[in-house]
Amino acid sequence: MDTHKALKKDLLALEKRFWTAIKDKDAAGASSLSDDPCMVVGAQGVGEIDKAGMSKMVETASYELKDFSLDDVRIRQLSDTVVALAYKVSEDLKVDGKDVSLEAFDLSIWMKRDGHWVCAVHTEAPAGDPFGRH
Repeated sequence: MDTHKALKKDLLALEKRFWTAIKDKDAAGASSLSDDPCMVVGAQGVGEIDKAGMSKMVETASYELKDFSLDDVRIRQLSDTVVALAYKVSEDLKVDGKDVSLEAFDLSIWMKRDGHWVCAVHTEAPAGDPFGRH
């Protein structure tokens, strides 16, 4: 397997581990994969979350991630220690007692720190009209 394919396989496995940690409400697993802090950008705004905040967010989430799938995965190695991983995510959630399906496009920037990959930046943009029309 060439280096690019191996790197893609390894980083995709880490991304799936993170999603599985969210699904399983595994706070320690999710925080172990996050940089301290991790920058997050999404529909709720721009912010940073430290490891303790990540643990708390996973433990006290007001929604339940029932299932997910990652497709159309792309990677770009920015340096020996920084890799961008972009993909389409399909999520099955329970929000306020109701089943919700969501498609979004995500980007994670993984950075090698002390010999281990951690997610330094994560963004999510819900799929849909690029101008926000419904």
